[in-house]
Amino acid sequence: MSTATTPFPYRLVRAGVIMTPEPGNELEAEGVLNPATGHDPDGTLYLLPRLVATGNVSRVGLAKVVVEGGTPVGVEREGIVLEPDRGWERGASNAGVEDPRVTYIPRLGLHVMTYVAYGPLGPRTAVATSTDLRSWTRLGPALFEYDDDLDADLNLFHNKDTVFFPEPVVAPDGVLSFAVLHRPMWDLEEIRVGQGVRVPAGIEDARQSIWIAYLPVADVEADVTTLTLWGQNQLLAAPEFAFEALKIGGGPPPIRVPEGWLLLHHGVTGVLARGTDQQQKVNYAAGGMILDADDPRKILARTSEPLLAAETEEERSGIVPNVVFPTAIEEIDGQRFVFYGMADSKIGVARLETTGAQDA
Repeated sequence: MSTATTPFPYRLVRAGVIMTPEPGNELEAEGVLNPATGHDPDGTLYLLPRLVATGNVSRVGLAKVVVEGGTPVGVEREGIVLEPDRGWERGASNAGVEDPRVTYIPRLGLHVMTYVAYGPLGPRTAVATSTDLRSWTRLGPALFEYDDDLDADLNLFHNKDTVFFPEPVVAPDGVLSFAVLHRPMWDLEEIRVGQGVRVPAGIEDARQSIWIAYLPVADVEADVTTLTLWGQNQLLAAPEFAFEALKIGGGPPPIRVPEGWLLLHHGVTGVLARGTDQQQKVNYAAGGMILDADDPRKILARTSEPLLAAETEEERSGIVPNVVFPTAIEEIDGQRFVFYGMADSKIGVARLETTGAQDA
């Protein structure tokens, strides 16, 4: 894991707000945010937003993206595609299927969704697949293979911000594999008081960071349910710069660019309150990394300043103020756009542009 100091070749430019809560719709009473995206078999672009109902219960919706002049400007709602209707997605005082990320993996011919199942023991990563974005097959919670060198069972910890790469890479053991990013959370006090913060062997920084795991392609092609079995887990990137002082987490699924893999992420500053997801004293901003095309464990470039921070009214005021949270990237008429959550209340879009002037 190393970070080069070459100039960062991309920037984000705001393009507007494309989705706000529908008046009178109880399923959106506490916000629309943090969407996934994908194209249906006809090529139509859809948003899969997180819809938050009264009581902080989240569902995943489906909405056709409306494009005018090459820019996404709004959506047409088409209903709900995932609800917290499994026992492991529902706790006594919380429930939700949250923050979906969708990667289309051509080798499998499937859209692969990772999402947060907010169940009896808190947030946990889960996986589902689809061929059409409308009908999703749950594969269940992600399961982490035990690694004695880590001296930790990653299945014990809360986990969020999981995204698959769209193309296979060679894993550290030399096997062609699908790679996935995730964010374990080491504070076991959230589950059982008195257990404290526990980090794996060799990890000195307890702040939430981006990890990478691998799944052999041959195993997944033989049995798609093995998309939930993640091995060779290791730290990819920890907080490094001022806008990441509290923690970092993965954003949209990585995309191939001439420089390697472009990974957008979020960095968090402020003060975290224990026991609540709707934080009020934090600031989320979007940053970026370039990962090596062949070995994504290698960080070739990284932003020391945010690509996008909470500055507009929609980004600064909402259920959780001061939040820019990127979760999807799509190309429309030759221009890439980033879709992001705004203050846990609305959904915005920004153009992803190339530049040689951005400092790393």
